[in-house]
Amino acid sequence: MVVLVRLIYRSLTTLLSWLALSARSSASKNAEILILRHEVAVLRRGNPKPRTDWADRALFAALARILPTTLRAHRIVSPGTLLRWHRRMVTRKWTQSKAPGRPPLAGELAELIVKLAKDNPRWGVVRIQGGLRRLGHRIGAGTIRKILRSHRIPPPAVRDDSWRAFLRAHAATILAVDFFHIDCAATLTRLYVAFVIEHDTRHVHLLGITRFPAAAWATQLARELTAGLVEAGCGFTHLIRDRDSKFTAAFDAVFTACGIEVVATAPQAPRMNAIAERFVHTARAECTDRMLIASERHARVVMAQYIKHYNAGRSHQGHGLDLRAPDDAPDVIPFPAPPRQIRRRQLLGGLINEYQPAA
Repeated sequence: MVVLVRLIYRSLTTLLSWLALSARSSASKNAEILILRHEVAVLRRGNPKPRTDWADRALFAALARILPTTLRAHRIVSPGTLLRWHRRMVTRKWTQSKAPGRPPLAGELAELIVKLAKDNPRWGVVRIQGGLRRLGHRIGAGTIRKILRSHRIPPPAVRDDSWRAFLRAHAATILAVDFFHIDCAATLTRLYVAFVIEHDTRHVHLLGITRFPAAAWATQLARELTAGLVEAGCGFTHLIRDRDSKFTAAFDAVFTACGIEVVATAPQAPRMNAIAERFVHTARAECTDRMLIASERHARVVMAQYIKHYNAGRSHQGHGLDLRAPDDAPDVIPFPAPPRQIRRRQLLGGLINEYQPAA
């Protein structure tokens, strides 16, 4: 029964379509045939989406005027699309070319503006403009502001980092102290390594290794360190430490007596002691995480050899060391040795290699 009803409905709709088609003019029929053929041609081009050029738009717009209103809404190009194309053509016709404006700023001047902003964190746009004028360059404040924004340089209120400025200004007189642990291979005994690093030279001093890092032990390490600093005549004025419970008032008093001010980092702010944290990461990545430590005695030997390599045989990239070791003289460049005369020296069982010219 359902099939019979569908057949009767299809037959009636087809008959009505024939009657409507016979009532249309031949021009309307021919226009529909042409537009259908062109739609098929456009759809065959599309991969993955059909694209129309200027000729296609002109043909669709011309044939759409001949089609009946009911057929215009069932094309791939709707009346709204035709109107949008028309508005776009009108816009292009009446759009005037923009004035050339000011010539772009030279790349060297833009680099100079960025350099002034980075070298002087407290300088604002007007201050940078004044500094450039003293150098003979007249540049507008808006141009300077645009350049700083393009390089993602924030305003002075955000750019001025007092802690970073403090570290840079006092790098030659700052020490940083910290601990890190090593787990023995067989017994899983945890050993604690105490060290001090100089901010300016990145020279590391191994203070001690123990299984029981009590506050009294840390205070004794402080006494031994300060005695060595006084004997060597070092002029350190600040010591950075975290808020570990091993650093007690007695520990701070030892340094205060020698004229060294102790600066405690903020809670949960390891970046305030970033120099020491960086050494911990380097020591683990290059040494302790790549070998098995058997005992406390073994740990002392390993750390002593690695820190000696770190201070005298390892190239450092940051802080202006220019790929030198902390103990290398800044103005001494060795004479180039022939490749055949370079010898390798293995440390820690071949884990670390040092290369030196043969004697």
